[in-house]
Amino acid sequence: MKDIEIAKRCESITPFLVMEIMEKIHKMESDGIDVIHLEIGEPDFNAPECVKHATMQAFDDNETSYTHSLGDVRLREAICQWHKDKYNTIINPDNILVTAGTSPAMLLLFSVLVNPGDEVIISDPHYACYPNFIKFYGAVPVTVPVYENEGFQYTPDAIKEKITSKTKAILINSPSNPTGNIMSKKRMEEISNLAEKEGIYIISDEIYHGLVYEGKEHSILEFTDNAFVFNGFSKLFAMTGLRLGYLIAPDKFMRGLQILHQNFFICANATTQISGTKVLKHAKKEICDMNEQYNKRRMYMVERLKKMGLGITVEPTGAFYAFVNVKNISNDSFALAIDILEKAHVGVTPGIGFGANGEGYLRFSYANSLDNIKTGLDRLEEYFNNI
Repeated sequence: MKDIEIAKRCESITPFLVMEIMEKIHKMESDGIDVIHLEIGEPDFNAPECVKHATMQAFDDNETSYTHSLGDVRLREAICQWHKDKYNTIINPDNILVTAGTSPAMLLLFSVLVNPGDEVIISDPHYACYPNFIKFYGAVPVTVPVYENEGFQYTPDAIKEKITSKTKAILINSPSNPTGNIMSKKRMEEISNLAEKEGIYIISDEIYHGLVYEGKEHSILEFTDNAFVFNGFSKLFAMTGLRLGYLIAPDKFMRGLQILHQNFFICANATTQISGTKVLKHAKKEICDMNEQYNKRRMYMVERLKKMGLGITVEPTGAFYAFVNVKNISNDSFALAIDILEKAHVGVTPGIGFGANGEGYLRFSYANSLDNIKTGLDRLEEYFNNI
């Protein structure tokens, strides 16, 4: 057989470091080693009870067939109502594409938005997979560094310097992964105005909306219609394994998105869509309870890390991450994360996985029980005391 090489488009795709760390942890755990997970951004709570009931009822009602390729209209209408109640924005159900998590939505969005050589502006640090989605289609991720001493703020002036004739979109993420930072209403207005003036789109990743402990998050659709919104059920509703997300897009892109979804995915899981419809309407108390627990963990983690002498000048106010400066200890965050894992048996995520400007940082997730967080930070304190 001919020696056929892997497709060139795969060569530029980098490993997802948090998954590499987690898979190493799983190997250690299979060998009987107790590891505290502070690396992964996955809620430790069970899905709300209404999800379980709705899923079982869907099977009892034999609702297991293909849905409309855009998604079950009941779910799309529930998403519209959610946005109306939360942001006072009006969305047409026909502008929503329901997908098996937000990752397929990103894949489909960039497939209809960019051509080879086009540019998409992203912050640095950023969610680790953004550049890979962009590069997969031959487009270019253009990074705008955000700095701790400036509050990790993504500024219109810095963005404007990176806009060229090839720029198709500005990607924003608030609350942010990895920093836990929330973009203010004023800043979102400014970036929206810049995008309108330059004739480019905004892509807003809103997957951590609802996970806010100080201040208020805003949807980009409060400020402009020339935008795409990613959101889903994994984080806020603790439904990671059920794989349910959605994309809101302008009219001109919907038919292309629909055709691609028909061909590549057909539709999202039918029973999961029914669960999503129910959880949007009936899980408010459970969401509040989860947020209360996250906030307790956040405050405890930040206080403990500060007492260890680690750098947190910008406290996280959203999502469930703390982005911690460890440059006084090491400028090789990957090597440090591996050393902590092997010696202290605590999983953390290296900052380099979120972009070059994330080097010298570690991301800690407080999506774990307070008891486990306490144990993990006790181990971490002992580790730092012995280096």
